Amino acid sequence: MTFIDDFPESVEIQDHVVIRMADGVALSARIWMPACAHGRPVPAILEYIPYRKRFGSAPRDEMTHGYMAGHGYACVRVDIRGSGESEGVLTDEYLAQELQDGVAILDWIAAQPWCDGNIGMMGISWGGFNALQIAALRPKPLKAIMACSATDDRYADDVHHMGGCVLGDNLSWASVMFAYNSLPPDPALVGDKWRKMWFDRLEGSGFWLEKWLRHQRRDAYWRHGSVCENYADIDIPVMTVSGWADGYTNSVFRLLEHLDVPRRGLVGPWAHTYPHLGSPGPAIDFLGELKRWWDHWLKGEDNGAMDGPQLLAYMQDSEPPTTSYTERTGRWVGEDSWPSPKIGNRAFALRRGRLLPADGDIGAPEPAKETIRSPLTTGLFAGKWCSYASGPDLAHDQRQEDGGALVFQTRPLDRPIEILGAAKLRLRVAVDRPVAMIAARLCDVLPNGSVTRFTFGLLNLTHRKSRQHPEPMEPGEPETVEIQLNNIGQVIPAGHRLRLSLSTSYWPLAWPSPEPFFLDVHLADSVLEVPVREPRAEDDDIRSLGKPQMARPNARELLEPERHDWFVHRDLATDESVLEVVDNRGVHHHEATGLVVGTRAVERYRVQDNDVHSVAGETEWHRSMARDDWRIRTRTHTRMTSDDANFYLQGELDAYEGDGRVFCRTWNCAIPRDHV
Repeated sequence: MTFIDDFPESVEIQDHVVIRMADGVALSARIWMPACAHGRPVPAILEYIPYRKRFGSAPRDEMTHGYMAGHGYACVRVDIRGSGESEGVLTDEYLAQELQDGVAILDWIAAQPWCDGNIGMMGISWGGFNALQIAALRPKPLKAIMACSATDDRYADDVHHMGGCVLGDNLSWASVMFAYNSLPPDPALVGDKWRKMWFDRLEGSGFWLEKWLRHQRRDAYWRHGSVCENYADIDIPVMTVSGWADGYTNSVFRLLEHLDVPRRGLVGPWAHTYPHLGSPGPAIDFLGELKRWWDHWLKGEDNGAMDGPQLLAYMQDSEPPTTSYTERTGRWVGEDSWPSPKIGNRAFALRRGRLLPADGDIGAPEPAKETIRSPLTTGLFAGKWCSYASGPDLAHDQRQEDGGALVFQTRPLDRPIEILGAAKLRLRVAVDRPVAMIAARLCDVLPNGSVTRFTFGLLNLTHRKSRQHPEPMEPGEPETVEIQLNNIGQVIPAGHRLRLSLSTSYWPLAWPSPEPFFLDVHLADSVLEVPVREPRAEDDDIRSLGKPQMARPNARELLEPERHDWFVHRDLATDESVLEVVDNRGVHHHEATGLVVGTRAVERYRVQDNDVHSVAGETEWHRSMARDDWRIRTRTHTRMTSDDANFYLQGELDAYEGDGRVFCRTWNCAIPRDHV
């Protein structure tokens, strides 16, 4: 990456600008203002998230918004109500209040003398979510958005559920926000009221995991904020961005397909990060791309921002399996529209241990069906549902998983297969219990035998017909179901094999079914369809996306080292298996503010002796803030277990000021399982 110190416009930064809401609540904004705006109003860009503009997202904000402001945009970064230095209490994601506040912020920005009335909204993850959601409300000043690593469907493709299965990340993400919400504002900005604001949050923010787990089907709770309910609500241009290692790739393809506005899609090899910080690499000059987008839609420049393919996607080359890639080899390809008429499906029939081209002479299956009941430890090498850290949270060599799965694979390929899009799996299955799940994954089998997973999908079989109205399976009765795997761009080279693996467990990526069960797969009626894109000469004409450039962030001093480890512990004496994730983000001194901030977490996921009642997820977070004699620290602890009938949750929150504990609260609840 290249840091730029000289920009066309000089930039002023205001660290704490109060935006007053209609009910009197003061929201806090950090604004990067080009000096020219004092005499000549400029367009503005809003990013609106709860991740602590004072220190949490501050380095990223400084790199991104400093760059845009240097090119003539007023960049406004607002802490959501109840986060950072904004007043109020944050009690959940994407509340109606959050969206109403967002509209009010846009109106406030448009009314400022330094704004020309044209506003864009951008964000990654939460900020991408509410950019889409607020765009659907059609506020007049909002002219275009960029949504990175975001979703149009809060149930189908978010951290909480996948294919009707409860994700382990549901627990993990709830724990992240539990810890974030335990922190106070910075007294240097809000003054003496900091302590009351802090205690309001400690008392009122709540235990979000309980709220989320009470909605296990796609009900009104998840439909709220899901712009897929009516894509036509969005009537402004949309840039939608994600990465193959991210958890939010599928929405890029759905938004391109269903929106009826000017739109661009970009998918690289990255995890859950902006492309100019993209990892695994190659990172790109995304801020340059974004500037062209804003220059066109906010400044009216005829700069070719909409020229070229509607979708730019990174076609990944084959790589050996590992939990962390620095760089992915590959090339950029483009599609003028999505779905692309230039991509065709290739069908493979399932036979014992084999994937056979369905257009060939495949013969009758022998045997007629295959049966599996996977060990509950199948999934310990699956990594995260979404790679947040670009490693070591990616999937490991899948040979260690395939011993607990049904495996079907091709012969060594005589020519490469290039996949772009979502593979679909049609299975004729029967189970011996009413509630059951299937995990499906596609892998690249290298000539040396190692196995790299490149996409996967889950299906809770009670959701086979409807996400809103699940139905139990009739034990022993075969039914045809479909599993759509995550979109991907991947090359399987000649000499490699394409492998499909099916398992009845994928713990802890997905919470197991309430009872152990056998899955029968009827081979004659089961087919895998893979979207195949043939290489094209015009791929060579795709313009370079450049090397990343950004503004220089404020200095931070690392006082205690960072550490990110994944351990799989297997105690053969007790037959207990534990996945332990150590996420220590160190202690940093933010030189511009004087704040010393520490963050560390440990997650543990246990199972013993294939006992579904033994599965347990547990997280513990420690967070701290200090300046001179002012010292704050918090500890949050969450534990989730289950039996046939219920999920059981325990939560603990402790807050300390100086050396004394000033707040303590616990939560205990049982939540009935709902067809999961």
